Amino acid sequence: MGLFDSMNISASGLTAERLRMDVIANNIANANTTRARIVNGISVPYQRQLVSFSAANDTSFSTYLDTEINQFSGKGVRVSSIESDQVNPYKLVYDPSHPDAIKDPNSPMYGYVRYPNVDVATEMVDLISASRSYEANVTAINAEKSMAMKALEIGRG
Repeated sequence: MGLFDSMNISASGLTAERLRMDVIANNIANANTTRARIVNGISVPYQRQLVSFSAANDTSFSTYLDTEINQFSGKGVRVSSIESDQVNPYKLVYDPSHPDAIKDPNSPMYGYVRYPNVDVATEMVDLISASRSYEANVTAINAEKSMAMKALEIGRG
């Protein structure tokens, strides 16, 4: 493990958490968006986006060899995907006067409006979690920087 490997690992965490915070901010901003896109002539509400992380790795032979030799040394984290939340359904609110309410009088959903599946309280909890992870990575970088400075002072004599 080189001198800057730990800083690179923390930097990858900073990048990933920053993207996660951006996605959460986008979710909160679109919490009431009922017309995110149109599918088959019907407006579809915004769907909550989720960020998935995975371990960062290279695919070269030397990387696999290094991985086997240093089995527990990581290379950081990367965002593997940003996916729509398909698990939680849209929120239904009865408001026949809303322009996006279901207009078919024969439908049992007549007068209901589909709102995004974004829960602002859940998003705030995720935002706090991402913020704490970001701060932990900043603290790790500062500690690494301080250790490097002390090592340089020792080297001076």
